[in-house]
Amino acid sequence: MVNNTIQWFPGHMHKARKEIEEVIPQVDVIIEVLDARIPFSSENPLISHLRNDKPCVKVLNKRDLADPEITKLWIEHLEQEKGVKAIAITTNNPNEVQQITELCRKLAPHREEIGKNIRTMIMGIPNVGKSTIINVLAGRTIAVTGNQPAVTRRQQRINLQNGIVLSDTPGILWPKVENPHSGFRLAATGAVKDTAMEYDEVAFYTVEYLAKQYPEKLSERYQLEELPDSDVELMEAIGAKRGALRAGGRVDLHKASEILLHELRSGTLGQLTLELPDMITKELVEVELEAARKAEEKAKKKEERRKRYLKNKR
Repeated sequence: MVNNTIQWFPGHMHKARKEIEEVIPQVDVIIEVLDARIPFSSENPLISHLRNDKPCVKVLNKRDLADPEITKLWIEHLEQEKGVKAIAITTNNPNEVQQITELCRKLAPHREEIGKNIRTMIMGIPNVGKSTIINVLAGRTIAVTGNQPAVTRRQQRINLQNGIVLSDTPGILWPKVENPHSGFRLAATGAVKDTAMEYDEVAFYTVEYLAKQYPEKLSERYQLEELPDSDVELMEAIGAKRGALRAGGRVDLHKASEILLHELRSGTLGQLTLELPDMITKELVEVELEAARKAEEKAKKKEERRKRYLKNKR
């Protein structure tokens, strides 16, 4: 397992965080948009820190691309947190999107009781479909949408004319993705720019997971009677089936990687989820152990430097 962590915190994201911190005390309900295929990895720990104990609607968007059975598990898992309601939607169904406002009303009934608008703030990492959700809620095009991460660059307030005022925020990532698994999943689904990580490594990681969790989907899509054991051999088999060849008949692994990731992101491979709640529990233990190991290593080096310094002084 390559320790491939993402560090991606452009200046506008740092500015967005400061702006959010200033505005959030006046907000009644947070709406956090997640990618239903990676509910944990697309959940920004900064948002959890910024919202404190404010009620939150967690929206698992792109449910049409995710495994429906695992999505149910994630909704149950997320709603174990106090003050959290979770819902799975697709922006292809406007009625599902409108249910978000009903959950906001349930979480802040005191505002309607005194005849005031419910003040909400919609947040999420780049490319989870936040802008499309805003446009559906508003019934008109307000937010710029795009397939590239980090399209929204500034805050705006939108009166939905139904008793709810929505503050939009730029998509923000946190300074460093500590869990290497999350880094790969964010890259696989297109939440970070393709230049943030080695493209081929992302595909190898993804295809290894899919071979374990969804072997039948790979077999069906790429017409493979038997899946090879190694990730490289599997990517070669996929590349050969799809004509991703270099001169001399060798498989172009980069081209094969592009095919796999494009078909994952578009839903061509079927409804897939890249993480389960119990997997995350195990991974977080691994991350803590790795952090403790690094801290111990750092302390050891510091002590060695101190001893060398004292020895040289004699």
